[in-house]
Amino acid sequence: MRTLILDPPTAGLEEVFARRRRSGLDRLDEVWEGVLHMVSAPGEAHARIATQLARLLGPLADDAGLITAMHEFNLGEGEADFRVPDGGLHRSGWGTWAHTAAMVVEIVSPGDETWDKLPFYAAHKVDELLIVDPLERSVSWLGRDHDAYLPIQRSGLIDLAADELRERLDLPDTTG
Repeated sequence: MRTLILDPPTAGLEEVFARRRRSGLDRLDEVWEGVLHMVSAPGEAHARIATQLARLLGPLADDAGLITAMHEFNLGEGEADFRVPDGGLHRSGWGTWAHTAAMVVEIVSPGDETWDKLPFYAAHKVDELLIVDPLERSVSWLGRDHDAYLPIQRSGLIDLAADELRERLDLPDTTG
């Protein structure tokens, strides 16, 4: 369900924001060109896939001289416009805001906006996107071609192909 609340905020909304901050529920929220996107915490399947990806990608990233961050981070220039991918590979360190990444990893959750983020990632010159969809039981690897992404069979950053990764992942059953 999508909800749009126009400024000024509806009575009680500031309390909702404060409660989300106190409980940590806002850590995955994103701002898209000034519009807040409240994102729910992921479920078990998501967490299990993230753990597997950290184990599989970490050594390959090390071999390639990349920094593995298989945990959420802020990609963007600041609070007015940023996304929170599920992980990534980086060429160098960053502070609160990573302006780019060598690779962004997204694990699709039901109803999420993963595929809508591609233009933002291209504008921030993210070289590759790895998208794992547990419901579809698929792995999509995309490489940036100027301002768009095209499917690629093998990463240009690490020694791994999409079909190899798919074979090595134990994707949880999300049907029941």
